[in-house]
Amino acid sequence: MKRLRSISVAALAGMLALSVLGWPADGGDIALPAGTELQVKLTMTLSTKGSEEGDPWAGKVEEPIFAGGEQVVPVDSTVRGRVTFVKPAGRVKGRGEMRLVAETISVPEHGTYTIVARLQDTDNQNGTKIKDSEGTLEGPGKSDKSMAKDAGVGALGGAAIGGIAHGGTGALYGMAIGAIGGVIYGLAKKHQGPLLPPGTELSFVLDQTFLSKTIKPPPPSNSSSSSQ
Repeated sequence: MKRLRSISVAALAGMLALSVLGWPADGGDIALPAGTELQVKLTMTLSTKGSEEGDPWAGKVEEPIFAGGEQVVPVDSTVRGRVTFVKPAGRVKGRGEMRLVAETISVPEHGTYTIVARLQDTDNQNGTKIKDSEGTLEGPGKSDKSMAKDAGVGALGGAAIGGIAHGGTGALYGMAIGAIGGVIYGLAKKHQGPLLPPGTELSFVLDQTFLSKTIKPPPPSNSSSSSQ
């Protein structure tokens, strides 16, 4: 009885050792530390104008992932996911929004693993930012400064035309009309939505502590009701 108990303890210790190293006994799932970050560089363009809900996206791992001192996800492993929500920018107000999920990582010589990851940051330089804890990407929109610039250009143009037609008084009148025209022009221009060109770096946080070969990603859905 003591011998069997000793064997059981030894077997359990062996399994724990394998878990610490990041590779489970069955060679399937890969254990990872909680909060592991996944750095991905896009290999395609995503935007609220060109992307739709359910569209796939792909990128390459930028930084290797280690578990138990062992590299389990090397650089250039392929990450794939899909767009889950797209809200075009409004003409008068409202910024364009988009959400992405990362679903799988293809590791050379080890196969493809399902992941659960949340987008937390991007290095995008055109004003796109992460809006909330769900990882919603929000476009820069049209700033008040830009609107003022449009109004100013319209005012100067109106003043020039009014000055030619009616002198000084006409210039003031034309400036007022031009300013109104500039504001209307600014409002008519669409607010910008998220634009992620190839090479954009996306930072995800894994919400599960393993990469799994047994769990499959959910099927694509074109319904926006569940995403809002």
